[in-house]
Amino acid sequence: MDAHGPLCVGIDPHAALLADWGLTDDAQGLRRFALTVMEAVAGRVAAVKPQSAFFERHGSAGLAVLEEVVAAGRETGTLVIVDAKRGDIGSTMGAYADAFLRDGSPLAGDALTVSPFLGFGSLTPAVRAAAASGRGLFVLALTSNPEGAAVQHARDAGGVAVADRIAREAAALNGEEIAGSGARLGSVGLVVGATTGDAAARLGVDLAAVRGPLLAPGVGAQGAGPAELAAVFGPARASVLASSSRGVLKAGPAVADLRRAAELAAAEASRALRD
Repeated sequence: MDAHGPLCVGIDPHAALLADWGLTDDAQGLRRFALTVMEAVAGRVAAVKPQSAFFERHGSAGLAVLEEVVAAGRETGTLVIVDAKRGDIGSTMGAYADAFLRDGSPLAGDALTVSPFLGFGSLTPAVRAAAASGRGLFVLALTSNPEGAAVQHARDAGGVAVADRIAREAAALNGEEIAGSGARLGSVGLVVGATTGDAAARLGVDLAAVRGPLLAPGVGAQGAGPAELAAVFGPARASVLASSSRGVLKAGPAVADLRRAAELAAAEASRALRD
């Protein structure tokens, strides 16, 4: 983020976007799309975020393309956040952690998005695997979809909101890591939608206290500008990694156009989050 600006480029090869690029909706079109994005932005942005579902829909051939994206990130020194939103219990969560967070796994990027809604403690296998391999997690906390509020805004008997509980758990893990390493940010981040308004403030969620990166979908094309980001993140804005998918991908398929769109998006994110 310091080197390239606080931008993460989402790689979301849904059928309509493949068609817009003149590509076939199959593994071949998927591969052309994903590797073109990597050619355009690898080594030039803070991170890329392939959405696993759009690769999985093409079966084993699609997952092979996701493996290529992860490998391309590794080869170019570009951080890869695998957006798989995994969440389960016990040995099943352990298996997900093994697939996405273990050294040597072809699906293991640099971080994984996870869902804590079976209880934050259910993420323990992923927390341990990430710590062991030097990877990170982005835990869903406050999402922009309307349905999310029914769970994330709910309060327990003590009045603590679910989103606040998640943030506190992440903060505790990061506090232990930072105390031991002296790092500026810990490795357990949150996913907080850039269009969630004053939800964090209303729910008492102290995002700055998390001391981890905050992945923020919804910047730019989805409507969040400087005023919205100030309302959502307040003093935690310096920890925000803005995620942009449509705003960059719609510029394709030419590599030069994608690269220019990413540069503009990174500059816009820097202005919105750091000025």
